[in-house]
Amino acid sequence: MIRFYNRIKTVLIISIAFAIGGCHLSDFDKAVLIERLPLIEPDYSGVIIPCNIAPMNFKILEDGESFIVNISCPDGKREMFRSENGQVRFPSRKWKGILNSSRGGTIRIEVLSKDRKGIIRKYQPFLMYVARSPIDSYLCYRMLYPGYESWSEMQIITRSMESFREKTLVDNQLLDKNCINCHTFNHNDPDRFLLHVRGSRGGTYFYDGEKITRTALRTDNMKANAVYPAWHPGGKFVVFSSNKTVQTFHMKAGKNIEVFDLYSSLVFYDTEGNRISGCGDKDTVTYMETFPCWSPDGEYLYYCRTPQVKMDSNLTTVKYDLVRRPFNVSSGAFGSAEVVFNAHAIDKSVSFPSISPDGKYLVLTLHDYGTFSIWHREADLYIMDLSAMKIDKMTVNSEESDSYHSWSSDGKWLVFSSKRSDGLTARPYFAYFASADSVGKPFVLPQKDPTFYRRLEKTFNRPELVSGKIEAGPGDFMKASKRNPLKAAWTGKKNE
Repeated sequence: MIRFYNRIKTVLIISIAFAIGGCHLSDFDKAVLIERLPLIEPDYSGVIIPCNIAPMNFKILEDGESFIVNISCPDGKREMFRSENGQVRFPSRKWKGILNSSRGGTIRIEVLSKDRKGIIRKYQPFLMYVARSPIDSYLCYRMLYPGYESWSEMQIITRSMESFREKTLVDNQLLDKNCINCHTFNHNDPDRFLLHVRGSRGGTYFYDGEKITRTALRTDNMKANAVYPAWHPGGKFVVFSSNKTVQTFHMKAGKNIEVFDLYSSLVFYDTEGNRISGCGDKDTVTYMETFPCWSPDGEYLYYCRTPQVKMDSNLTTVKYDLVRRPFNVSSGAFGSAEVVFNAHAIDKSVSFPSISPDGKYLVLTLHDYGTFSIWHREADLYIMDLSAMKIDKMTVNSEESDSYHSWSSDGKWLVFSSKRSDGLTARPYFAYFASADSVGKPFVLPQKDPTFYRRLEKTFNRPELVSGKIEAGPGDFMKASKRNPLKAAWTGKKNE
């Protein structure tokens, strides 16, 4: 009886609202047809979305006193929504119903506006395609200000991809305001990840689903700290690059800040034995090595490499190639390095290699020089077919920096950082991946308030898709930071 009363009440409220707004259903036939798509923010027209995505709320940027949005689903389901301020916020239950009715098909969205004179305009409908493939249920990212001087306030955040719920995983206010970075998951596993903390609470923090272990990986044999990590698929090993990084500030237009390495090499960590070693190579040339990445079968380690720079080197001449080395899981030994992509040859530099879960494709960031592509407007995403060793520019790029990227656990979705909105702040964008030749139009992470990104001054850093909820929280990391770190033992170098 109560449910019946509530339904009647809802119908009456909607009816009264339409009467007050003066926008009756019969008026639709009198609408002026506009031969273009409506302007909306974010631009979700023509995107392919997961079948479990949070409501794709948007703001209508057309003039009007009131607006009507009509939704049509492939199975004949229809919904109508009204807005006085142009903001379209879909109720969660209704949105899930729309997704369920459109899985593997198309959502048709029609926008009508009514101005002060009572003129109703009907715009061409835009479409959203609903993939049958769901996306991993959570996104993990670092939230901080985009400048280089405001690093004392940062958090690692986990956000539900199916709703707008978010949770702080780590807060540096509880860690003496030290820098936190490089959260990395083993194949999108919420119970197998690590992150770094610098300063007084410094160390590499490992989470195994139950406890957090603070470790000190740098030994007296290492010139720098262990920084950028890559989990071996088996979960026992992690390869890090050990980097000595510096910043410079200059007057070059569009590139006021530059971050680069003076030294970097690869180190190999055994999580079970708490042992660390160098990844030696027989090559007589001294290289800087960074951004390691394992093949899904664990048989190859990919990374970025350039000859060791001199202190007085011109930074624009520092260009990294993509190389790989075979790995023997039984012996824990590496073979010799081979160049997979010679970026020097085309006067470019590589960073952030990442291989699809099926092992067929590798996505990388290509830019003019160095490895810190987030500061380079020309940074774009490229894809390599690993069977043919053919590389092509992806269609997801913009005029601003498109940088750090990662895969969903099933390889059907890519998430990457893009500064396309304002050239300063990075936002997480998603694209459906069918093949190298078939990648969907990127869309930004949906928010409850579609104008959210206008007001947010912080940037999203290192977005990683996670297949489930992470049970740990800020208090757990604070407690772990108060325990003495376990010091790793140096065991020499692993050669071929």
